[in-house]
Amino acid sequence: MVRSSAIPLTAPLTRAALAALLFVPVLLLGAWQAGARAEEKPVVIPAPSSDITESGPTATAVFAGGCFWGVQGVFQHVVGVTNAVSGYSGGAAETATYEQTGSGTTGHAETVEVTYDPAVVSYGQLLQIYFSVAHNPTQLNYQGPDHGTQYRSTIFPVSDAQAELARTYIAELDKAGLFEGPIVTTIEPFKAFYPAEQYHQDFLTLNPTWPYIVANDLPKIGALKALFPDEYRDQPVLVGTL
Repeated sequence: MVRSSAIPLTAPLTRAALAALLFVPVLLLGAWQAGARAEEKPVVIPAPSSDITESGPTATAVFAGGCFWGVQGVFQHVVGVTNAVSGYSGGAAETATYEQTGSGTTGHAETVEVTYDPAVVSYGQLLQIYFSVAHNPTQLNYQGPDHGTQYRSTIFPVSDAQAELARTYIAELDKAGLFEGPIVTTIEPFKAFYPAEQYHQDFLTLNPTWPYIVANDLPKIGALKALFPDEYRDQPVLVGTL
């Protein structure tokens, strides 16, 4: 993604890179932000016509929708979500690193594992937020400035019920014709989730002035608050130290 094309995000370099890039000229940042918002504007969509009932105090949803910084940030602000961890899904354990995933050859997608209380927020509600504000489901193998299969729009269902609801909802949304084109979100078998490196966790909250976050991800938080006021909470639930 653009955030890493010039400066690799390794743990010892991240803070220095952050400090340097915070001095991006204002005009350049403004142009970048305008372009990102034009491509990633939220879409008002109906909820799924049906939902699933999940028992127990917690449930898990696994979503990929471009850079995991923004997707994680969105779900951390959703009422009923108890954790949202950035990581990798779709490939092998030995290639589940930021550097290798960034090559686009591992099968991994930048992914967020969402843990939630199904008595407070349902899988169907999470799907609605995912399609509406967390990413653009019409972009094939990219999101805004980030290109490659590692940024694909993918749902990794952890149950047959989740998979069926996701398929049904995609069909409903395509039929409604509210997006700029057909939905290209894939539904892939869930095999495993591998948490990303510590310096990727809670990145949006810890680095709100990072230019990439300002341009691409803070507008998503604003859209969540505006379009889903009942599901939005000001204080995000953070991962902290893994």
